[in-house]
Amino acid sequence: MTGKTNHSILPVDFYEQPTLELAKSLLGCLLVKESASGTASGFIVETEAYIGPLDRAAHSFGNRRTKRTEVMFGKSGLIYTYVMHTHTLVNVVSGGVENPEAILIRAVEPYSGLKLMQERRGIADIRKWTDGPGKLTKALGITMEDYGRSFTSPPLYLAAGKQPEHISSGPRIGIDNAGEAKDYSWRFWVTGSPFISRRKKLINKG
Repeated sequence: MTGKTNHSILPVDFYEQPTLELAKSLLGCLLVKESASGTASGFIVETEAYIGPLDRAAHSFGNRRTKRTEVMFGKSGLIYTYVMHTHTLVNVVSGGVENPEAILIRAVEPYSGLKLMQERRGIADIRKWTDGPGKLTKALGITMEDYGRSFTSPPLYLAAGKQPEHISSGPRIGIDNAGEAKDYSWRFWVTGSPFISRRKKLINKG
């Protein structure tokens, strides 16, 4: 499917849900990025919740306030981007002002701007364009310039999409040094989606 969508941008109050509930509610929502090259979008199929400052896996653990985490202390619905291993990752700020929590968007199902996404990723298999947090930002054109913006308006925004019938959950990925937090089942995904990250591992646990 390509071209513009008729989906409505989600309102501010959508983001005022408790973080774990919001992480599940984001599944099926449409992530849209407008750029000079064109518009690309995808339905969110996998998320991870980070509930600081008590979550050892969260950047804001211990109420850590730095130049990078400053946006996490803002209102829910802001955009938190950061770079890891040269890849930009995108998060939805949650928890409310002075309560630094966030939700990492781990994977999306490509929806519009497919030709543009393929050019950016340089591979033919659509299932591999956006099946990871660094892959999806490259495919959609999300950059550090989006840091601090709001998901409620262009150029990067979230719109109502298609609600999944079944949601699975399990431990988050890549946080082995986070103590007991590594075992929290705060990763959520659309059951059976072929676009989630680390598909074999997730499906076996689902």
